[in-house]
Amino acid sequence: MNAHASIHHDWIASISECLRRAADCYHKKLEQLEQKKRASKGVGKKRVDDEIEQCRKELWADLAGPRPYQPELLVSGFVDKVTLWVRADWQRREDAQQSYMDVAQNTSFSGSGSELLGKLCLNPWPPPLLHSTWLALAVDFELLTPWYSKDDRPFHVLDNPVRKDRVFGVPFMAAASWKGMLRWACRMQAGLRQHLEEGKRFDAWTDPEWILHLFGNEKGEEDHEKLRQGALVFYPTWFDRIGFEVINPHDRGRRAGTQPMYYEVVPGKRPGQDSGKGTLHLLYAPWPGMKPAAAEEEWLPKLLEAIEDLLTRYGISAKRTVGWGTAEIKQWRAWLKDTPANQPIVAGSRGELWGELKSATGGQS
Repeated sequence: MNAHASIHHDWIASISECLRRAADCYHKKLEQLEQKKRASKGVGKKRVDDEIEQCRKELWADLAGPRPYQPELLVSGFVDKVTLWVRADWQRREDAQQSYMDVAQNTSFSGSGSELLGKLCLNPWPPPLLHSTWLALAVDFELLTPWYSKDDRPFHVLDNPVRKDRVFGVPFMAAASWKGMLRWACRMQAGLRQHLEEGKRFDAWTDPEWILHLFGNEKGEEDHEKLRQGALVFYPTWFDRIGFEVINPHDRGRRAGTQPMYYEVVPGKRPGQDSGKGTLHLLYAPWPGMKPAAAEEEWLPKLLEAIEDLLTRYGISAKRTVGWGTAEIKQWRAWLKDTPANQPIVAGSRGELWGELKSATGGQS
């Protein structure tokens, strides 16, 4: 057990007994209210319902503290408390789980995520001092279907929590995930689907030069003479809200639901509900003498098309096979060396952006 795990274990042990007493007290209080409700009629029942709801709100406030709807709460001791309550199978475990879901769903991420990182200057965008051969891209999108990537936190109240930053508590898609998915989308555009449909193995696939130029070699390349670093630099995407999806597997014999599974997600578009929004940030930054070299007209239109296909057709989420992670592109933005940071090249489509970039560079690669 490493030092961090040991400290976390000690923290859980220290709160266990106190939390157990709080759970017992909460259960007894609700039992009394439920008995009172059964003995009441009409308006009296409504008043008891209000008392029960107030009791639950007090529980959430006790667990979450004085600032219940802050993003950092979703990676704090609050999660440990409700997780311990649920995993220990104490009375009213459903209420403890619901308290987490209420906090997550009502948390405001405005001023957090990319905005907060911008204030801290951790990922300034666009990057300062762009070289004459560099290109910064930003693609703003809105999710049409839920986005999900499983968090790596091992002790959690939910079986399927969404991935969050460990410090800020903001849901995000990692830069490495973008690189892997976009490389795959570029390969599909370059003919990987036809390659596989012909019965050929993936091991027999060779990336064309423009893909190697952008992404470099994958891990595992044993020939050091062939090792290449790609020209693209990827950044994480921060999302602005959290929601929940329920998947209820059905028993084939009884044709009835078995055990509902909750997925914490960034929500897609639904009537009367705001969907999650994010921005893909890419920096094309080749170094002098980079090989293989590639002309702009050779790789840029293909890259833009692959980005569009990935977001609008393939999806960027886990569980893409059920349609999760598709999005609508709202805006394309780009910066060249002399583009003011607050006045990017803006376009409504990839074709329009490609035309604007050709005009800005005079058609030169």
